[in-house]
Amino acid sequence: MALAEVRGSRARLARLGWGALVFALAALLYAPTLDHDFLNYDDDVYITDNPDQLQGLTPEGVRWAFTSFHGANWFPLTRLSWALDISLFGPEPAAFHRTNLLLHAATSLLLFLALARLTGRSGPSAFVAAVFAVHPLHVESVAWAAARKDTLSGLFFALALHLHGRGGREGPGRGARLGIFACLALGLMAKPTAAALPAVLLLLDYWPLGRLGRGRLVGPLREKWPLFALVAGFAAVGLAAQRAGGAWVSLEQMPLGVRVANALVACATYLGKLLWPSGLAVFYPHPGDALGAGSVVGAVLVLVAASALSLVRPYATVGWLWYLVALSPAIGLLQVGSQAMADRYMYLPLVGPTLALAWGACELADRSRRARRALAAAAAAAVAALALATQAQLRHWRDSEALFRHALEVSESSVAHAHLGAALLERGRVEETLAHYRRALELEPGFLRAGNNLAWLLATLPGRERSDRELALELARRASLQGGNADAAVLDTLAAAEASLGRFDAARETAGRALALAEAGGQADLARALRERLALYRQDRSYREPPPSRRRATR
Repeated sequence: MALAEVRGSRARLARLGWGALVFALAALLYAPTLDHDFLNYDDDVYITDNPDQLQGLTPEGVRWAFTSFHGANWFPLTRLSWALDISLFGPEPAAFHRTNLLLHAATSLLLFLALARLTGRSGPSAFVAAVFAVHPLHVESVAWAAARKDTLSGLFFALALHLHGRGGREGPGRGARLGIFACLALGLMAKPTAAALPAVLLLLDYWPLGRLGRGRLVGPLREKWPLFALVAGFAAVGLAAQRAGGAWVSLEQMPLGVRVANALVACATYLGKLLWPSGLAVFYPHPGDALGAGSVVGAVLVLVAASALSLVRPYATVGWLWYLVALSPAIGLLQVGSQAMADRYMYLPLVGPTLALAWGACELADRSRRARRALAAAAAAAVAALALATQAQLRHWRDSEALFRHALEVSESSVAHAHLGAALLERGRVEETLAHYRRALELEPGFLRAGNNLAWLLATLPGRERSDRELALELARRASLQGGNADAAVLDTLAAAEASLGRFDAARETAGRALALAEAGGQADLARALRERLALYRQDRSYREPPPSRRRATR
């Protein structure tokens, strides 16, 4: 009895040591983000240019967080976490990055504790958690303030896994089940991708818990039905938010066949980046119907081979299905935005293949002490290599210019050109900005935001040629039509372009409509600026001051 107690105590100490190491790995690796800036990609939309968010953790701010579909999303818990940062520290990037860092480190720790409890094995659990902590695919989720959704949702996902392991083969008790339900609700309020949790728990019931044998399926399913019902309810709210924000890409714009082809290629590509994380970028443009048949066939072969390998062992089956289930909400069959894939979509799916690899390697190495030592050395080397790759990737996330210059090195896109142009404008490099906006429009003529921004600069910068101002009017008219003449910022640009050519009657009429829209939409800052410009147009004077560095226009 005494010997068993000593061994148990040693095991607990070893588990605490592994957990502390995993937490420290994540925290130290991402410490450089404390010196990073906010980005002009979503950080501005969600945080720095959002007056509702900037009011902090006030009663009105809490009400807004739970009722707003701002940005075509509903994630009140994430908004509340940002509000807390603002109330405590102000809108300082270091505070936001510190919270992301701590959330990621805590999630890595909880993932280790959950897997160790579920499987009874600390070594491979520590490897899976360490890979989760340091893999370069997670840089986007941790180093990007706007990606708080991933780290916060991941924390509750991992905590739910830990609670699920409490009852072992008997299953979680009533208290644990209530805790899991609460974790799922909180996770879904942080990001909808937590919807994969009930299915992942069923997979863990199969392996390692062994609760899904013949005649034993009803009990685990009965436990999970409240979770599936909760997911369905949250899914309805999330879809309503995306529909209200006009975020969905219609089947006319992107047919189902194109979506399926890209989903297959993305699913295989993520596996490649998991094993060899090179060519990572903040934005991967969607290929549309330009995706070659060879790429699709190759992806299908990879996925079929992986599916066949997953049948060899229960842990491989669970790992592979974890990957597919966790990735499915973001695979693009319901396309939102113009990206083909995104590194942040791998935050939770990455665990599945890593788990399968870890347990497969352990099974091979368990045959001899020498093999176990070699495996431990190889695992440490792999984690170190991934950490070095993450360290290099983090440098691209220090500010918007570095981020989008790197994105263009990986793959050219209108989005990268437009955001690099905006970053250069903040630094006063106007001609470079104009060149990037022009290139963005060459790649995507219908890019409303780039067209609006280019038109504003050409219309308002002092000393521009008449031909530039005529181009500004053409671009502003096109942007106004795209926006249904209902975007106050776009109409503001159109009015400035009209005034720049001496068409003051038209400018006054357009600016009046823009002002009405801005006031109705609660855009106080824009409304104030429009009143000042409207006063100029009434004096038959054009607006000739340098513009703000960023102009908001929805695509």
